[in-house]
Amino acid sequence: MNINNIHTFEDRGILYVHGKDTEEFLQNIISNNIKKVSDEFSIFSSLLTPQGKYLFDFLVIKHKNGFFLDCEKKQINDLFNKLNLYKLRSKIEILNLSNEFVVASISKEKFLGLKNTKNEEGYTIKFRQDPIFLDPRSSKLGARLIINLEKLYLSIKKLNLKPEDPIKYYELSHKLGIPQIGCEKLKDKIFGIECNFEELNGIDFKKGCYVGQENTARIKLKNKISKRLLPFKVVDGKIKINEDIYFENEKYGKILIDNKYPFGVFKLNKQKIDFNKIYYSETAKIKIVKPEWIN
Repeated sequence: MNINNIHTFEDRGILYVHGKDTEEFLQNIISNNIKKVSDEFSIFSSLLTPQGKYLFDFLVIKHKNGFFLDCEKKQINDLFNKLNLYKLRSKIEILNLSNEFVVASISKEKFLGLKNTKNEEGYTIKFRQDPIFLDPRSSKLGARLIINLEKLYLSIKKLNLKPEDPIKYYELSHKLGIPQIGCEKLKDKIFGIECNFEELNGIDFKKGCYVGQENTARIKLKNKISKRLLPFKVVDGKIKINEDIYFENEKYGKILIDNKYPFGVFKLNKQKIDFNKIYYSETAKIKIVKPEWIN
């Protein structure tokens, strides 16, 4: 990524949650600790089923008296409805601001060249009152911006940025093992902890209760992670969603995301995966990509 390039994401949406009970409301349902979030720090988090399985993942950013939730746009309406379902009598308001704010990304080097920044994942500054933060999942993804649409052109100009197609960004995200497109296909199919949310700084095991906490903590405590969500590349053929994955007639996993940046869930063998093998499904041969956070 060129230091002066900016990627804008048409596939991201923004919810804004604010009101007297907002912090307590979010703390009781999301997997990370909302108390970490401030004007100077943003987090990655998730909303799980009561059994601890994946529903949504998002970034949480402080904005004025509330919080932005940066989520895949395909899931934004479902997330909006789910939050309203949990709302009950909480004194909060949930707004869909996807048509008013744009999500974008710049390089880590560009971010660190701005005033008052730190080389710390999640570290956040304000630029023309809009947040810019080093991606809390991995700083290799660069810094993320939540920009008011009316300010977009002038902010790009003031930062001396050049728009670039985000394909390289998504290729890097796939290589790092961070799915960002097609995540709705993971719903209720895999535990959040199997989505590597711990490795991507998305779970706080010390915060106390939240939706899905009991199973998540049990799996962690007993070291019972038996499979993981991992990226793979297609060596030959064409993949299909939900196809089983094999090696020498033994089932090793299943294809869960079948787009240009595919992911599957793979069985661990003594907590390890052989990344040199060629695996196969009914219609394709594949090779698992090893994210850098795997030892």
